[in-house]
Amino acid sequence: MPRADSGPTAGPAAGEPVEPQQPPAKGRATSHRRPPEKTAGTFPPEGSAAAAGRGQPVPVRQWPIVLVLTLVAVGLAVTALDDFRPGVVTIGVALLVGSLLRAVLPEVGMLAVRSRFTDIVVMGVLGAAIVLLALASEPGAVITLPWATDIARFFGRDQG
Repeated sequence: MPRADSGPTAGPAAGEPVEPQQPPAKGRATSHRRPPEKTAGTFPPEGSAAAAGRGQPVPVRQWPIVLVLTLVAVGLAVTALDDFRPGVVTIGVALLVGSLLRAVLPEVGMLAVRSRFTDIVVMGVLGAAIVLLALASEPGAVITLPWATDIARFFGRDQG
């Protein structure tokens, strides 16, 4: 006569090896569906096609970002040579040039990251802020920002 507890839900009999059960990995569904080969619903940013034809080498096809990165590299080199203000202004101008290129050209290649509006606003605001702060930096500020002394005083740097 079979035992009453020997059904499929019963534990292993004495002396039988126990196979460890592995819990499903965190964040994974327990279904065995394979992910799609290609992601659907993701579109490249508007204007992200190469600025020149396929017959050209990559630096020529991607000339807008090459120009912006070259200006940034020049600004970093000037800054590294102990000429702070012109170097940082050059970096800010590079961002403003990138914003202008994104606004004017229909295709800018890898310079396009998000929507046209977002790229223009972000590069324009950051470029203008970098130029403004570089021109207002001490010693020998080119322009004076009236609120800068209030901020300096807030952080404990009394200007006397």
